[in-house]
Amino acid sequence: MATYNGEKYLKEQISSIMSQLSEKDELIISDDGSEDKTQAIIQSNKDNRIKFFKNIGRHGFIWNFENALKNASGDIIFLSDQDDVWMSDKVEKTMDELKTVDMIIHNAEIIDSEGNSKGYDYFSRLHCYTGFWQNLYKTRCLGCCMAFKRHVLNECLPFPKHIVAHDYWIGMYALSKYKVMFSSERLIKYRRHGDNASPSAEKSPYSFFYQLFIKRCNILANVLFRRIRHFNL
Repeated sequence: MATYNGEKYLKEQISSIMSQLSEKDELIISDDGSEDKTQAIIQSNKDNRIKFFKNIGRHGFIWNFENALKNASGDIIFLSDQDDVWMSDKVEKTMDELKTVDMIIHNAEIIDSEGNSKGYDYFSRLHCYTGFWQNLYKTRCLGCCMAFKRHVLNECLPFPKHIVAHDYWIGMYALSKYKVMFSSERLIKYRRHGDNASPSAEKSPYSFFYQLFIKRCNILANVLFRRIRHFNL
């Protein structure tokens, strides 16, 4: 989990996660210099499974997630935002699917700032395709809905310098090489409000030129270079 000034929803999210973890699991939290009560809320949980790392200065959400991932030690990695709510069966269902695939990207129920359903899910606003090229064009790789095996993470770290999103990078790399499952199960409540760090599920503010050439060509090039690096084209 990457945090930044997340005091409003953080307690509920941590509770929804910790209730599903075993004694051998861990919750890695990297904070990007929060100026509110985020750190106090995290440290109020007297649980040795929660491991807190605080950046010196602001790094931005991509590199804050990278810091969290660099400190993760588990064989299965779940990404989490600070303001969502995990469904009570998210871990159980995800772990079951990961017996046969390398990554799972599940659906999400969209909620507003007060936790009320907006009446639609994340996938309904996107295409229904699962392949690499379709997701390069319009990705369904939403980080807070992703879980993957350690070998995927090992090959994705460190992050390339000029990626536009950590989840787009990890998801596209996995799609280029490994078995990825898109599940229609709504396993989190995905909160959309004015303070979100990324505009997922909403119209992109970037220009057509940026979307077509900069964002996609950059990801494609980085996937290619990383695949060459791991000698498995």
